[in-house]
Amino acid sequence: MYRNRKFQLITCISILAAIIFFPFHLFAQESKEVVEQESGYYYTVQKGDTLWDLSERFADSPWLWPDLWSYNDQISNPHWIYPGERIRLFYRKGSGSFVIKTVQGTQTTKEATLIEPPYYYYSLINSIGFIKKEPATPLGIIFKAQDDKKMISQGDLVYIRQKGDTPLILGDKYTVYRTLKPIHDQKSEALIGIQHYLTGTVEITNIEPGFALARVVQSFRDLAVNDLLIPYKKRSPKIPLTESKKGLNGKIVKSEDQRSIIGSNIVAFIDKGSKDEVKLGQLYDIYYQAKHQLDQDTRKDVLLTPVVYGTLLVLHAEQTTSTVLITQSDQSISPGATFGSPME
Repeated sequence: MYRNRKFQLITCISILAAIIFFPFHLFAQESKEVVEQESGYYYTVQKGDTLWDLSERFADSPWLWPDLWSYNDQISNPHWIYPGERIRLFYRKGSGSFVIKTVQGTQTTKEATLIEPPYYYYSLINSIGFIKKEPATPLGIIFKAQDDKKMISQGDLVYIRQKGDTPLILGDKYTVYRTLKPIHDQKSEALIGIQHYLTGTVEITNIEPGFALARVVQSFRDLAVNDLLIPYKKRSPKIPLTESKKGLNGKIVKSEDQRSIIGSNIVAFIDKGSKDEVKLGQLYDIYYQAKHQLDQDTRKDVLLTPVVYGTLLVLHAEQTTSTVLITQSDQSISPGATFGSPME
């Protein structure tokens, strides 16, 4: 009987521990997932800022401050906001302005912190690929995975063979990628470039004669044998918003993951790059412009007023192409859609 009671006591303790532990464990997993995919426009409150001033600056009218306050559950008194608070700015369609929402605040501090302009926060910035006309020069290639795994992911070990004269360095990180089929213009058939599709990051753990051993420290997609390596360059998830190039128009080439229909929060590519003065942090409108025959006799087409139905943000610029994020769309976007400088 003593043994039975002892066994029951141990069982009860185990069950109680499981009940206590697992909810916290699951919550931590869920929180991590949310943080990893965090994105949005942000601004850090500076000394002297008020909701009145911010609504005028970002929403084009100071009289909208009550609307802005209604979004801010963490602001108890609309007359008191403090330097150092991080607030989220929601892009307002068609006006080139923002609406404010508090994400997190530090109401206890009243000292001004480092002043910074509005920025877009995109936590997945290190996973985005690019298109360029000439393929990148790889430093290595994965020729085998430990245990001959077909689908390689975070924590797995891979074997790498050096390519070229640049040696792989012990302890260094490398970005893993693969190149996809060349992309051509739908009408002219001119070469747009070759997509570089990033799959993860590896760290060299051992150097042997003829090969290196590496561990996958981050996987954006499943890695595979024959994936290539280039030097790892960490990018900041904070993307300062900068003035867009005036008078610029171009086409959306395709989405990064081969979607035929593109929507909000999807990474895509455009056919303009640094040579067109496209830069990180610029915003552009996605629009269409219909034609109509006003005169049946002349049958001459007239362009109607452009209709804006989306917005894109530049995440990375190559010479002739750029990688962008669709930050907002009111309808589906197809490859070949037109984008241009913000409408005034």
